[in-house]
Amino acid sequence: MSEVAGRLAAQAGAHYLEKPLGGRGLLLGGVAGVAPGKVVVIGGGIVGYNAAVIALGLGAQVTILERSVDRMRHLEEVLHGRVSLLMSSTLQLEESLENADVVIGAVLIPGALAPKLVTREMIRELKEGSVFCDVAIDQGGCAETSHPTTHDDPVYVVDGVTHYCVANMPGAVPITSTKALTNVTLPYVEAIAEHGLDEAVARDPSLARGVNVLGGKVTYEAVAEAHGVDYIPLEDVLPAVAA
Repeated sequence: MSEVAGRLAAQAGAHYLEKPLGGRGLLLGGVAGVAPGKVVVIGGGIVGYNAAVIALGLGAQVTILERSVDRMRHLEEVLHGRVSLLMSSTLQLEESLENADVVIGAVLIPGALAPKLVTREMIRELKEGSVFCDVAIDQGGCAETSHPTTHDDPVYVVDGVTHYCVANMPGAVPITSTKALTNVTLPYVEAIAEHGLDEAVARDPSLARGVNVLGGKVTYEAVAEAHGVDYIPLEDVLPAVAA
């Protein structure tokens, strides 16, 4: 779903740059003799990579801000040097956003609240009619100005900047999303059907990593912390559930 959301974010950014939708009136890919738009992606994980792929495909100039040097080296290789890769910091973020036409918040911490990296002041410094797509909105958003929107009413404007903060972005493309999700979840469903939930979780470490709640106990630490409830390690719950 992160792949789908990242790709949708780049499409949404290009769409809402159009003047009739309140944007700057900019074609993201430009044309001969006219420079393309600039896309800044905050975070180089699955969401950020996929957002960059689509933005590049549209012809934009793309910058990715990332904290992991190893991840940046990987992105440099797989994207064939077509993006600018910068070490993420508050100062670098401020400098990068000043010239951006589309900003994509791709800061996702599995199961935990996203950090508020983009301040209200940074939003004020963006160009009038630019677009901010906050893919991290499912985890609270990575900007101080973000709040969840819906597919029926997807955008709002703060300080002249269009905010696209749709929760469950993959819901906009249900056929693609359903097929993609089924491809990766069906083996787990089959394992649970064959062995039962507890044994399937015990047998497969990858399935165990996806368990958030079991036997009424929260077994994912980041989820427990985000909701202010007790965290119980999965290995402590499984024997009790089996009994």
